[in-house]
This record gives sequence, structure tokens and C-alpha cells, in this order.
Amino acid sequence: MANITVLDNEITILKIEDEDYISRTDMLKAKDGDFFISDWLRNRNTIEYLGIWEKLYNPNFNYGEFAIITSQAGLNNYKLSVKEWNAKTNAIGVVEHPI
Repeated sequence: MANITVLDNEITILKIEDEDYISRTDMLKAKDGDFFISDWLRNRNTIEYLGIWEKLYNPNFNYGEFAIITSQAGLNNYKLSVKEWNAKTNAIGVVEHPI
């Protein structure tokens, strides 16, 4: 695990199986204070962005589940965790923090 400083904010970089992952949690805290990944994941624009990334890099992405999630994203009562996102869509671009 390493850190980088971006605009006076410490951002964690994790190495998992020779791949580097930047902590979105740290990035969101730097921008919005106590902002949680689940709040970020309920945003329709976020889901659409993640879906585009998965379509480009993940041949096993579950488009059917993605369509269901997209239809619900942005609703006031909708919540989604990284674990649920990955389980439902076979996503590979966002991982749970292992610590």
C-alpha cells in the first residue's frame, strides 16, 4: 500500500495481484468530506460511467443486471454497495477495500 498527495490530500493506492487501485473513498472524502461509496454508487451518472468502463474492459459484464440497476439509479430509496454491484453485474473495475 502506498499514498500519493493530490491537492494536499492523501490518496491510498492499493496493489492487488499486480494491479494498482486508487482509493475512491479517499478521493470522495477529499472532495465532499464524509461521503460514502454507497452514496456515490446511487448516482445515475456514476452507474452509467461504470457501465461504459465495464463494457470496454470486461467481456463477462452482465448487461441484463446493469439495465435493472440503471433503471433504479438516482431514485431516493435506491442504495447499492460495491459488493452488490460486483455480484449482480460481474463487474471488475471497482473492488471492495480489502482492509
